[in-house]
Amino acid sequence: MMVYISCAKTMTAQSRQYVPFTTLPVFQDEAMQNAMYMSQFSSEELGRMLKVNSKLAAENYFRYHNFFSEDNKELPAILSYTGMVFKRIAVKDFSDEDLKYAQKHLLITSFLYGLLRPLDVIKNYRLEGDVRLPERGNVTMFDYWKPILTDFFIDEIKKQGGILINLASSEMKDLFDWRRVCSEVRVITPDFHVYKNGKLSTIVIYAKMCRGEMTRYILKNRIEDPEMLKSFEWEGFCYNEHESDDNHFVFTMG
Repeated sequence: MMVYISCAKTMTAQSRQYVPFTTLPVFQDEAMQNAMYMSQFSSEELGRMLKVNSKLAAENYFRYHNFFSEDNKELPAILSYTGMVFKRIAVKDFSDEDLKYAQKHLLITSFLYGLLRPLDVIKNYRLEGDVRLPERGNVTMFDYWKPILTDFFIDEIKKQGGILINLASSEMKDLFDWRRVCSEVRVITPDFHVYKNGKLSTIVIYAKMCRGEMTRYILKNRIEDPEMLKSFEWEGFCYNEHESDDNHFVFTMG
């Protein structure tokens, strides 16, 4: 069983956590070229492209201009991202065996690096899926990565039994030929809802927390059978059989 999650916009360049080994991203060459292309833009241009304020634009201008510096140290992806999903995965108490298992069973999307394994070393960056680079044919990063990632993604899922647990945000489907993915492997998408005025609603922060907690649950417990996901419970969220089907597991609170 393979799990995939979204990258986070917030990152850190420092961690004291020990990991048993590190690896290079599969699409390292493409990522280096992307970073080089991004380094040509001014801070103001990056602000418009990334839809960020002047402070974040300046930060990312610095990141890209120092991307290839030897002083710019790399970190494993699982330690680099600091968004809510990664906070709830809480890798700080993972054993070496947990990390080795995660390396084979978890993939992380990235608009710069394509797809990452947890122990792939990366540098801090910011990039969005709708950015268009002239050197990439002026197509969006979604469309740039789609023909590159789809076969690799399907092959990696098949290596782990042909079942994908989709815990990424919905936009990440556009990095792949999603119709092909769904036709060649079984895709199960867990959703997390609360009842509000008698209707199911999604509260984004809860959904992100649950995605991280479920990822942790899968990795720490070495879950290979998707039926075992129905036992997942966290902070009042539990499996709702009435709202679920074979490929859509719904967890509700309230």
